Amino acid sequence: MGVLSKLLGPGKAVREARPRHEVIIHFFYGSTNFQYLYALEDLLRMAISEASAGEYDGREMADDGSDGTLYMYGPDAEALYRAISPVLASCPFMRGATVTLQFGPPKRKTPKRVIELP
Repeated sequence: MGVLSKLLGPGKAVREARPRHEVIIHFFYGSTNFQYLYALEDLLRMAISEASAGEYDGREMADDGSDGTLYMYGPDAEALYRAISPVLASCPFMRGATVTLQFGPPKRKTPKRVIELP
């Protein structure tokens, strides 16, 4: 048993060793009525959970509701995107959004793929 396993337990050490990928979505909203955003967040949480693809972490919104960013994390950015893409496609305010798949921790040379939603 390694030092980390002894200190943290075997499950914790294994989870820490996996790469953490990110899916970040920047979108335009245009309203201070956030009920549709809240509904989208619920659908994203369900889709991610059902696919066991990671976790929905939260959002940042402009005070005037003009635009926002959604954050999701998991061990495989591609699998996470596949889980949420049907939800994004069904949401009118996601049209024109930019989805960034980041394949590792946020560093300068971490591989990324950027998708613009139609």
